[in-house]
Amino acid sequence: MTLQQLGLTGPAVLLRNYGMECRQVEDAETIPGSFWGEPEAGLVGNRVLVRGDTPVHSLLHETSHYVCMTPERRKELHTDAGGDYDEENAVCYLQILLADYLPEVGRDRLMQDMDAWGYSFRLGSTRAWFARDAGDARLWLLRHGLIDAQDRPSWRLRRSAG
Repeated sequence: MTLQQLGLTGPAVLLRNYGMECRQVEDAETIPGSFWGEPEAGLVGNRVLVRGDTPVHSLLHETSHYVCMTPERRKELHTDAGGDYDEENAVCYLQILLADYLPEVGRDRLMQDMDAWGYSFRLGSTRAWFARDAGDARLWLLRHGLIDAQDRPSWRLRRSAG
């Protein structure tokens, strides 16, 4: 699913919960801050930059990077979110949870799109990873106060490295 199919209203509201902005560039323009290149979302400061052909999973992934990174990295953020293996797993877990806050998307659709894009997990699919192998990612998010015990986002940003 692309932003053209979904529209920007829902994602813009979702991002505002984190003090972020969703900005759309023209379809023929380069997406600033795109780590993977077009049509993938870009990340510059607190802005996620997209085009109509940007996949929704990409917008949610970059949003989740911003949420999960330390304040120090957020200050210098442009293109490369950085982070370690555990943080990357937490980003993937959080993006799946956030998909439920876009009713037109939801976690089932997002996991299908993640698989189609090429996310790879040990158990062979995003769904299998999320259901049976993502406990460490969930605990990481809980430890940093980014979700609650019912897997609901706290709508807070990570505050420290510890």
